[in-house]
Amino acid sequence: MAKNTYLMRKKDMIFQNLNALKTVEHVIAEVDEGLGNKTRTINDSSMPEVLATALGIGSGSVISFAALYLSGSVVGVSAAGVASALSAAGAVVGGSATTGLFVLAAPIAILGFLGLKIAQKKRARRLMRAKELCYKRALAHIAAIKNAISFEKDTAPQERIAYLKALSITLQAAVKDLKHDLGIV
Repeated sequence: MAKNTYLMRKKDMIFQNLNALKTVEHVIAEVDEGLGNKTRTINDSSMPEVLATALGIGSGSVISFAALYLSGSVVGVSAAGVASALSAAGAVVGGSATTGLFVLAAPIAILGFLGLKIAQKKRARRLMRAKELCYKRALAHIAAIKNAISFEKDTAPQERIAYLKALSITLQAAVKDLKHDLGIV
């Protein structure tokens, strides 16, 4: 599968998250049930960003707190120590204690943002892998349904054949949507 054609913008995706894939997984589970039970018919059928962000913010907080605690002329977190540390941090960029507040807050914001971006990329990769797996499983199940239809067409009741055809149509629609998201032409 060509990964460079995988849709990256959520608004362009049909399956925008792992939860959305549950519908396909449910259909695949129904196919498994239906193929395992030769009497099953339509009537019988059923049909971690926060941690990464918290880790990023936590790391940024530790760095900022350590800088606040250690960088002033008075070590500690007393009023004099904090004012001294903020002034020292602000002086690094040619500013005052107010500027120092922004200098010390920057690691929190930057690392929190980086943590969020890393978590989003991991989630996007996990979603792409889940779509690829669903796609492959759906294709295999469509083939199994076709085999079942050809094997059972002379002996099974018409309701059973209609059920298998309905499953095939449903899975083919899912495959079409997965192909869209995966960029398969």
